[in-house]
Amino acid sequence: MKISISYWGLEGGLEAKKDVVAAMREAKALGFDAIEPAVASAGALTFDATREQCAALRRAAREIGIEIASVASGESWTSSPTANDAAARERILAWTKKGLQIASWLGADAYLFVPGAVDVFFLPGGEVVPYDVCHQRAVEGIRRLLPIAEETGVAICIENVWNKFLLSPMEMAGFIDSFRSPFVKAYVDVGNMLLYGYPDQWLRILGPRVKRVHVKDFDRAAGTAAGFCDLLAGSVDFAAVKRALAEIGYDGYLTAEILPFQPGRPQKTAAAMKKLFR
Repeated sequence: MKISISYWGLEGGLEAKKDVVAAMREAKALGFDAIEPAVASAGALTFDATREQCAALRRAAREIGIEIASVASGESWTSSPTANDAAARERILAWTKKGLQIASWLGADAYLFVPGAVDVFFLPGGEVVPYDVCHQRAVEGIRRLLPIAEETGVAICIENVWNKFLLSPMEMAGFIDSFRSPFVKAYVDVGNMLLYGYPDQWLRILGPRVKRVHVKDFDRAAGTAAGFCDLLAGSVDFAAVKRALAEIGYDGYLTAEILPFQPGRPQKTAAAMKKLFR
């Protein structure tokens, strides 16, 4: 397995302001094997990126000696594929089609995707979508994205996030299997289910469906988003996680997603990732 870091975890990354090549250099200097860049509607890497721009980034990665683990996007939170606003649903599907193509141009075969949300925990007063409606719209959206995923060879990787949707590994497995496609996979975040589950169980149950893994930590005692913390400072049983990864034969990237940026945090994250997985 290779250790990777999310572009969002670097200074200016979450705001999409950090130059992507500079982020690659920083990740390499920290000792990471790979980086997960993020594409957004505005910023350093946008959905309007061209094949030539992506080719230049790919060349830069080779020269720096770092790999592109996968590509992420956070646009599904504010333009949800399951929103009541049909225009928002169309917007995110159009962006995601471009994102899949960009991932392919960058040489990645995995694209992080939030398929929808019953509600968005960090948007107080936001809409609440009925669970069954959320499910129906999420299925419809992914079915529309599948032809592009198959054409580009990039898997739509569904992450377990705080969206009150797909709340168990059994449900996630059934959801993924319903598409009968090798281009719909799971992106397991080992810290995101700590309030209601165990990451090693998620990994074992999802098994071969796991395409990518996010590494973060969470303090159960906090009980809110304030519980997300530095690696090895929370409640994740990383020994159990490592056993489960070995049991399912996972040998892909492990991407640290430790947010928000704080001075010294990328260095602490790199040290913890090396201690845990090397």
